Amino acid sequence: MRLDRFTSKFQIAISDAQSLALGRDHQFIEPVHLMTALLNQQGGSVRSLLDQANINVNALRSALAEAIDRLPRVEGIGGDVQLGKEEPLRQDCTATQRRLHHI
Repeated sequence: MRLDRFTSKFQIAISDAQSLALGRDHQFIEPVHLMTALLNQQGGSVRSLLDQANINVNALRSALAEAIDRLPRVEGIGGDVQLGKEEPLRQDCTATQRRLHHI
């Protein structure tokens, strides 16, 4: 997956998700890390889209925090995290990258 093909905001979100995973001693960047990063992003569009859809962003943020707290911790990963242990996140990112290539 080539991150340079994503928008700069999405690249920042992936980087922030990685930092969140590392800070919590998680081995993988999971969708909850990425969604949390997108919600916390200054100037991003995700929060405003969720507001327009009448989603309770504070409740979503709390649910994401609880989900992150339940993820297993790994000692000694030394800053090496991977993009999701579950295939859907990797597939979604790869499919998005393919779509961007055709634009």
